[in-house]
Amino acid sequence: MATYSNGTTMDTFSSSRLSTLLASRHRDFLITSRDTKVKISELQGNVVGIYFSANWYAPCRDFNQLLIKVYDELKSQGRNFEIVLVSSDEDIGAFNNYRASMPWLSIPFSDLETRRNLSRVFDVEAIPCLVIFQPYQSNDDNVAEIRDGVELIYRYGIHSFPFTKERLDELLKKEREREENQTIVNLLANRDRDYLLSPSSSGQVPVTSLEGKTVGLYFSAQWCLPCARFTPKLISIYHKIKQNIVTTQSNPADNEEFEIVFVSSDRDKTSFDSYFETMPWLALPFGDPTIKELAKHFDVRVIPSLVILGRDGKTLTKQGRNMINLYEENAYPFTKARLELIEKEMEEEAQKLPKSAFHEGHHHGLNLVSEGSGGGPFICCHCDEQGFGWAYQCLQCGFEVHTKCVRPIEHPNGVDP
Repeated sequence: MATYSNGTTMDTFSSSRLSTLLASRHRDFLITSRDTKVKISELQGNVVGIYFSANWYAPCRDFNQLLIKVYDELKSQGRNFEIVLVSSDEDIGAFNNYRASMPWLSIPFSDLETRRNLSRVFDVEAIPCLVIFQPYQSNDDNVAEIRDGVELIYRYGIHSFPFTKERLDELLKKEREREENQTIVNLLANRDRDYLLSPSSSGQVPVTSLEGKTVGLYFSAQWCLPCARFTPKLISIYHKIKQNIVTTQSNPADNEEFEIVFVSSDRDKTSFDSYFETMPWLALPFGDPTIKELAKHFDVRVIPSLVILGRDGKTLTKQGRNMINLYEENAYPFTKARLELIEKEMEEEAQKLPKSAFHEGHHHGLNLVSEGSGGGPFICCHCDEQGFGWAYQCLQCGFEVHTKCVRPIEHPNGVDP
């Protein structure tokens, strides 16, 4: 299997074998959403996507909406593109409801053996999964197979088509050029607007005022529960960063070296206005077209998300939320050098922590673990936020908390963990 420089994996696969995999001993057809039968042989000459998905899983439903738009647009342009659904739904009713919205073909729900075999052959570990094949032919010539169809659709949409190596290399080149030319102005301003909204009485500030500063782009919305938990924390950290800058700089005006811009996913202006009123930073106007462009540019799929831009306008990290959760105000200025220093300091501090502890919210003992000994990315069971690296973990049931969230208590039986 080949791996492109953009991380996309590609292999070759016998087209005749693909035909065999899509069929069964008793079936040489696929079905439409209206139960019309379509011969598998009619896929010849098409780029074919094998789509592993299920109605019960929210990420599948979200991706499905995007995939339908891409599919419909490619079809309207006369592109030879087809998709075959391999459902993971648990009953025929859910399967029928799901595919009713789909304009493509499906493996019949009754053919459980074929659906299981396809999942096994393509080693599908998570859904949604979209495996792409180059033009399907009737001969035995090998065809290219791409395993990262979901990622490509999210990143490039219809521009991914026809999913060839040449096309993907071209997209990667353009992406790199865009990153190299990225500035705060070309990211946040457009032809009709050169300002941002301010929470102060002045109302507006020019985008150019952010040049030379470290800037966080905060993708959030009032309706989002994780956002409601994270926003107060971010506000507190924002003020602390500002204060720390003041105390370490000779010029009080230097606290303007850091700023955040709210990029709203609110559904109406009333919600946007009431949410923005709670924030001490800047914002893009509600419904501004730049919002969708930024979400696509930074591949923002879930909120809240915090993208950090350096003083040159280039991207420092897309993991600002995680860094705030882990390092709080110490994460500033979010550079690689700063991160390495913090991790070194955390390593030294971890050596002073007790190797085990009890937590008031859990009945088992917790052990101190690092990334290399069972830590790594997790959701803290105490504060419900992201974590990474050092943590206290229950080896019996997976309960895991930040080291700062542990509240050691005396075990009721007086026994050490």
